[in-house]
Amino acid sequence: MSPSAPGGPATADPLVPAAPVAESPLAAAGWMALALCCFSALAVAGREAAAELDTFEILAFRSVISLVIVVAVAAASGALPLIRARRMRLHLTRNCFHFAGQNLWFHAVAVIPLTQVFAYEFTSPIWIALLAPLVLGERFARARLLAAAIGFAGILVIAQPWASEAGAAFGPGQAAALAAAVGFAFNIMLTKRLSASESTVSIMFFMCAIQAVMGFVCAGADLDIALPSRTLPWIVLIGVCGLAAHYCVARALSRAPATVVAPMDFGRLPMIAVVGMLLYAEPLEVAVFAGAALVLTANLINLRAERRRAAPGV
Repeated sequence: MSPSAPGGPATADPLVPAAPVAESPLAAAGWMALALCCFSALAVAGREAAAELDTFEILAFRSVISLVIVVAVAAASGALPLIRARRMRLHLTRNCFHFAGQNLWFHAVAVIPLTQVFAYEFTSPIWIALLAPLVLGERFARARLLAAAIGFAGILVIAQPWASEAGAAFGPGQAAALAAAVGFAFNIMLTKRLSASESTVSIMFFMCAIQAVMGFVCAGADLDIALPSRTLPWIVLIGVCGLAAHYCVARALSRAPATVVAPMDFGRLPMIAVVGMLLYAEPLEVAVFAGAALVLTANLINLRAERRRAAPGV
């Protein structure tokens, strides 16, 4: 991503690495370890905040806190000129998908085991592989179809629709987590389109601003917006960790290829499994790990195929 928008001032974008740096898998692992801690803290904070606020209220207050952070960082680094009101229709479309995905994710965090939420979230790249030809005009490839098939098998192993005598282990909470992954997939694809001309700080600014408005409008539809009191620290943690996690991933990707960083992200699952067991007495389910391993395999197949297609002469 370019440090500045085309034709704009040579102001550094504060939310991405300023320049390419030498590859260092060890440094990438350090950044990913921080990212995994942030993602886990985000899930715990979301569950705790749900005891007092609904998902719309959580996202409204989280967006305000994130907006303050983005503006403060941009002002301190002299990057405010990079924030420009362009391609607003695409900004709005992207944020509708992201807002829906986040609402569904926070709902799932509150009602199903955390390991299941994260396992379903890992399916986002699979949805991207299937939807990118329609959204981004990219061509279908056999590797993508193979990855999608393996990923779908992983979803079935996680959901275990055959496991419950009462009907199915796959219920509304699981459906919300899976739908959230689809929303995140659209968000990533539309962000890719935006990043062709817009700076990261501009994308983040409008994300926070638009979703703050969406959050308060949806939260106030019943004319009753609850204010955080005892959950305020959790809301602040959500706002900080949400930005910090993605910044750490960006830093990791600046120090190692995606094919190296992506498997590190799988560390989220055992980490959140331990957190769920210690804080909420959630059982460790072998099927969730087995299904997530299939999803990870599908993601790696897709990543390696993309790398081969991008290589010169291939």
